[in-house]
Amino acid sequence: MHPPPSSNQKKTQDLFLVCGLKSLGQHCVAILKEYDVKVSAIEDVQPEHWEVPEVPNLLEKLIVGDCRQPSILEQAGIRQCRSILLVTRNERINIEAAFAARRLNPQVRLIVRSDKQNFNKLLWENLGNFVAFEPTHLSAHAFALTALGSEAIGYFTLEGQLLQVIKHQVQAKDNWCNGKPVHRLNLTTRRILSHKPVSSKPLKELFGWNPEAEVQVGDTLVYIDVAYDLAFSEQRRQSHNQKWQLQQFIQGITAKNLKDKIVQFWQSYYQSQNQIRRIATIYAITVLILWFVGIVLYRLYYPDITIQEAFYATAVLLLGGYGDLFGGVEFAAQSKPSDDIPWWLRLFSLGLTLTGQAFVGVLYALLTDALVTSRFHFFNSRPPTPQRNHLIIIGLNRLGQKVAALLQELNQPLVGIHPTTLDQETLPDMPLVVGNATEALIKANLSHAKSIILVGDDNMENLEIGLMAHAMNPATTLIIRSQDRQFSDNVAPLFPYAQVICGAALAAEVFACAAFGENVLSLFHLNEQIVMVTEYKIEDGDTLNGLLLSEIASGYSVVPILYQKYQQDNYFLMPWYDVKLDAGDRLIVLATSTSLQRIEWGEMLPRQWSVQIEKALTTNAIMYGAEEIVLITGCSSTTARQWMNNLPRVLPIPLYKHQAQRLVRELSKVQVLANLIFIGQP
Repeated sequence: MHPPPSSNQKKTQDLFLVCGLKSLGQHCVAILKEYDVKVSAIEDVQPEHWEVPEVPNLLEKLIVGDCRQPSILEQAGIRQCRSILLVTRNERINIEAAFAARRLNPQVRLIVRSDKQNFNKLLWENLGNFVAFEPTHLSAHAFALTALGSEAIGYFTLEGQLLQVIKHQVQAKDNWCNGKPVHRLNLTTRRILSHKPVSSKPLKELFGWNPEAEVQVGDTLVYIDVAYDLAFSEQRRQSHNQKWQLQQFIQGITAKNLKDKIVQFWQSYYQSQNQIRRIATIYAITVLILWFVGIVLYRLYYPDITIQEAFYATAVLLLGGYGDLFGGVEFAAQSKPSDDIPWWLRLFSLGLTLTGQAFVGVLYALLTDALVTSRFHFFNSRPPTPQRNHLIIIGLNRLGQKVAALLQELNQPLVGIHPTTLDQETLPDMPLVVGNATEALIKANLSHAKSIILVGDDNMENLEIGLMAHAMNPATTLIIRSQDRQFSDNVAPLFPYAQVICGAALAAEVFACAAFGENVLSLFHLNEQIVMVTEYKIEDGDTLNGLLLSEIASGYSVVPILYQKYQQDNYFLMPWYDVKLDAGDRLIVLATSTSLQRIEWGEMLPRQWSVQIEKALTTNAIMYGAEEIVLITGCSSTTARQWMNNLPRVLPIPLYKHQAQRLVRELSKVQVLANLIFIGQP
């Protein structure tokens, strides 16, 4: 971060250079201008189509040429630039231009469009003040979360812990929140982002909700909490369900229904197996029974032989050795010649041999079937298409593959549709339907699908397939990718059942914010706004240094979710707002683009409230009350004690509403009577 510029410097100090004016570059220009800064651009050819029509009027200067050339960068003012955004569609050009820009301006911040993660890390370590993003990865999260169709509207990981953003409409059965003041819902693992009463409009500010309002049925709560490892939780749940089902099956067995239970187990266990495996199982059981009977008969008829000899003799017969035992050779260890064996025992021995030979034939068939099946799976090892409540992804390009990977991480059943087959190494655990999308929808069980995601590279084709899918299953959630903001703006109002997402517009928010030094970790949608998970490293003299977290939260409309003290290993998720920031501290917040602009310029919202303290009910209340004032307002202990020793009085310090309300609540706990006063803008 940088210290806030003075008012007369805002429009003259910062120059930002955008290289590449395709879709992403144009959106970056439009968003940067919202920060009231100068923006110039370089494009290799004069643009013929402006996806964002106002861009030509927003640019200070447009240079046509190769952004890798030092002379072109000089013309664009690289030496005066604060940041350069290299967002052409060629990674090689972007990285080479980054080298040229850094050589001409060692202080310029480099924001590069690149997917070479290892190389990007090396560049960051060697160049410094360097950050790289891939638009596909940034927008993939938005598509994946929209497709879930659940209360979760955001997922991201901090320090190895998975956090989720939930949008929940309060039900009568929600004892955890129904009828309680909003401020009581904040925990060490949960933080309220928004509370919208049932009859009100969505809030524009993250911190615009009233902490004292009681949550009622029909209200909408948006909160962030720690979800830990969802994959592990899902596996544990499935394992628990399997154990529970087996336990219920065993407990349900009685003497009367034993036969029915065996039949039920047989049918359920082999319902997915072929007929030859059933026959093999029957033969195996038969052979074991005959083996046991043969041992008993030979032992009874020949008392002089041992059980071991009877065991091996029966085994030889089962393996086709009838001729070895009865073909003129005397029976091993027998006391009588073989021709003294009764006819029925000879016949039984022949039956053993025939049965054994048949069993060997079945084993050969089973092995052949296994080899053929394994060879088939070698060429096509993808799992079968889910039957219901799954997601369908049409167009497995880079974006589609990234969306699929994210959904698999969240254990979502899905199936992909693509014109051609994919490599086995590409999403091997995802079912795939190959062919024309319109014909493949039936094979993908669209009639029972939960969501369909169209991320192809052709806007009109995505729309056509989307409308067709909606006609086949109006209940499914429809998410359509658009590469043109004008297309999105025109189509979205005409088809309200479809959610049209422009990936370039999403990614541009992150690129623009990164140009000011912020480290954007993730993003999600809330109330038609993009909320970014943004990391700050506090520096001397910047706009956050020396402020309480409560002041930062209310003054800039952000939500602090992680705080780490300088040179300390431990960190705090959902930190309490009484912490004061110092240089070197680390802070991660949820913020909209407007909030980040406020932080950039140090323009805090006005403090319009104060607290009137009537009296302290006990002597100790004066001391405890002073401690609460110090903790919540950040004033000195001496000043707080002076105020508490001269009651009643209005505290001569303006506060934000959340601060003032919390101070009143905490004072009441230590037996100090106080109330809120609206003092207007100071």
